[in-house]
Amino acid sequence: MRLDKLLANSGFGTRTEVKKLLKSGLVYVDGKMYKDGSIHVDPEKSNVIVAGESLVYKEFVYIMMNKPQGYISATEDQYLKTVLDLLAPEDIAKGLFPAGRLDRDTEGFLLLTNDGQLAHQLLSPKKHVPKTYFARIDGEVTEEDIEKFKNGVILEDDYETKPADLVILKSGVVSEIELTITEGKFHQVKRMFEAVDKKVLFLKRLSMGKLKLDDSLQLGEYRELTDSELNLIQN
Repeated sequence: MRLDKLLANSGFGTRTEVKKLLKSGLVYVDGKMYKDGSIHVDPEKSNVIVAGESLVYKEFVYIMMNKPQGYISATEDQYLKTVLDLLAPEDIAKGLFPAGRLDRDTEGFLLLTNDGQLAHQLLSPKKHVPKTYFARIDGEVTEEDIEKFKNGVILEDDYETKPADLVILKSGVVSEIELTITEGKFHQVKRMFEAVDKKVLFLKRLSMGKLKLDDSLQLGEYRELTDSELNLIQN
C-alpha cells in the first residue's frame, strides 16, 4: 500500500494534509524518514512512526452511533447536516459510510463502517436482518394492529410488507410500542402505521441484527464496536 494512502486511511487527514505531513519530515518507516508518499509499505509488517507515535493500522473500522434527529444518513449533502458531521476529523478520513439509513427525524442505532462487504450482508433483502424500533404513536395501538402487522400490511403503494412483530408497551391516546421488521423500505415504520390509520410521533432504532444500541451513548456520541460485538455480525 502507498504510504500516503496508509496515512489517509489511518486518519491523518485528506491527501493534501497528508502531503504536508510528509513534507514536514515527521513520518518514518522502519527507522528511515520519508517525504515521498508514493513508496509502498506493508502496513502489517512495517514500523511506521508519525510524529513520534507508532501507527496502528486497521483495514476496516466499525462504529456504533446513537444518531440524533436533524442529521441525514449520508456521507455528504449540499444543504443538510450528515451523520459524518458528528465524527471527529480523524474518523472522517477513514472512508466511513452509514450501513443503511435512518430518517432525518429518527434517532438511535446506526452502524458506520468502511467494510462494504459486511454492509452488504447486513442490508441485503435476502438476509432478512431484523431491526427493532421504539416508537410513540398518535392513537391507541390495539391487539388488532398486532395481528395485522403479524400478517403483513398493505402500504399506500400496494406493497405488502413482510410479517412484523409488534409489541405494545403502553396503550392510550399516545401509545408506546416496539416493532421488529426484517426489511427496510423507505419510511417503512411510519408507512406501516399510516396503513392502520395511525401516525408515528417519535421513532428510535434500538438494534440491528444481534447488535443493540449501547445505552451509555448519548445522542450524537459513538464508539468502535467491541470484538464481541463484531463477532455477532461477522458470524
